Amino acid sequence: MIGDILLSKTNVTPVANIVLNLTDKMGNNMDFLGESVTLTAPSLALSMINTDSDGFTGLTFGVSFDSSLLIPNTFVNQSFVSKPLPDTDATISLPSALHNFFKGNTTRVQFQFYGTDDLFQDPYTTNSTESSWTLNSYIVSASINNSHVSNLKDRVVVTLSHLTPKQPEDNVECMFWDFLKNSGQGGWNNKGCKTHSVSSYQTSCHCDHLTHFAVLLDVSRTPIGEADSKILTVISYLGCGISSIFLGITLITYLAFEKLRRDYPSKILINLSAALLGLNMIFLLDAWLSSFSNYGLCIATAASLHYFMLASFTWMGLEAVHMYLALVKVFNIYVPSYIHKFCAVGWGIPLVIVSLVLAIDKDAYGNTVAEEAAVMLQSPDLFCWLQNDVFFYVTVVAFVLLILLCNISVFIVVLIQIRQMAANKSSANSRSSLQDLRAVASLTVLLGLTWSMGLFSFGPGKVVLMYLFSIFNTFQGFFVFLFHCLMKENVRKQWRIHLCCGRVRLSDNSDWSRSVTVGGRSKKKNLVNSDSVASDDTSTVRKVSDSSTGSAPNHHHQGA
Repeated sequence: MIGDILLSKTNVTPVANIVLNLTDKMGNNMDFLGESVTLTAPSLALSMINTDSDGFTGLTFGVSFDSSLLIPNTFVNQSFVSKPLPDTDATISLPSALHNFFKGNTTRVQFQFYGTDDLFQDPYTTNSTESSWTLNSYIVSASINNSHVSNLKDRVVVTLSHLTPKQPEDNVECMFWDFLKNSGQGGWNNKGCKTHSVSSYQTSCHCDHLTHFAVLLDVSRTPIGEADSKILTVISYLGCGISSIFLGITLITYLAFEKLRRDYPSKILINLSAALLGLNMIFLLDAWLSSFSNYGLCIATAASLHYFMLASFTWMGLEAVHMYLALVKVFNIYVPSYIHKFCAVGWGIPLVIVSLVLAIDKDAYGNTVAEEAAVMLQSPDLFCWLQNDVFFYVTVVAFVLLILLCNISVFIVVLIQIRQMAANKSSANSRSSLQDLRAVASLTVLLGLTWSMGLFSFGPGKVVLMYLFSIFNTFQGFFVFLFHCLMKENVRKQWRIHLCCGRVRLSDNSDWSRSVTVGGRSKKKNLVNSDSVASDDTSTVRKVSDSSTGSAPNHHHQGA
């Protein structure tokens, strides 16, 4: 009968609570042989279990539901299971402490599952003009015959799969059906329920009472359209692919030509390029690795992506530290094992952070429903990444914000120095202005300042900023190659010496080559503020005419 009501096109909202109460009474008063019985109908499942109060260790009820077949499959486990049962769309676990609410030697526990929301029409959520919340799961409930269960210390665990995958900007919240809301018509309420863990495809709720539970999704944020989403995906993969190629060329260039990597800025650039290359490569392979449906592989992929992202920002921060020491500190500073200490920080801090996350909760990485959602694993939306919101905001958002704030501060100091140098010049020309502009662009790329656009990707200009964010950040590796290889005369001359032939080839005994050798041998190692270790961008401040993308180095300076 209840199944027929759910299949009918009649508006049952005015009598929904009456139908739900009748379903409870029917289950509590039904006679059957044995300890349990399960009844199923289209989009509906009822399980009644007669339980002894002595020796009660909990109960777990799970349901697998295919919306195309309509008939639910139910599973019952005679114990408390904190994690969802395999291959289920809804699971509810009752703790052993519930025996305190049992009356008599035998008590009937009833579970209900609803694959449709026809009986749960909250006027607040169904009116899109008044609310940003929408139901995003099936509904499951549990009750104990003749008992009102509330204020549980050992909470009921409810795990529900999302009908629509959760996007990173979405909020979800666990709620229960409050029969008293909306003048007795019923509505969703979150009192007594806590959203314990959230992934893209499911949410776990801890509640201190028994009733009908569901997950609601906050859709208040203006989502990006499907067309824009596809274009941004193409831009991201194209940018990362191109950046990977040119970062590889940059690394090979600096590693192959010993004269290019004699100063500290060049060594910092090599490490930054390696971190960015790792970040781009893992990003490109992430979706493919996710498709193997291997949870351990997904965790390893997500942890690697997290590591290289942190390493990239750490090296951007170290680039800013070096610029500060070379520019702001007037006197030479002796730092023993200078670059080794930078390497220890640049690669060590990200390793410590990722190791701590894995030690505390390895399931913070990857997709928490990988095993029970093999079909979803083929979805292009799946991405192995940091799923736990607390870890994400602490180890990613806060970390990136800290690095960006430091880098922006250094960037402002450099801009002030460039302005002062330009003001002190007796005559300015278009060439020096162009060199200043190139130096500023080079600084922006090295310090990763374009990542700050992601912080402002909201409101009416969200889509435009998302496009700019995707273009500038996925092509960061290409810009590194552009400013620090293609537009640097000393790099181009090394290419001409070793890679070209005929008239284009430059002799290794040229005046330029000898000047580099003399400058390289005469530099004072470990003196952070000497001309030989100042970065190209810092040298622009000291002598604007020798910008990072301009003329060849002299006897006292080599480019990064």
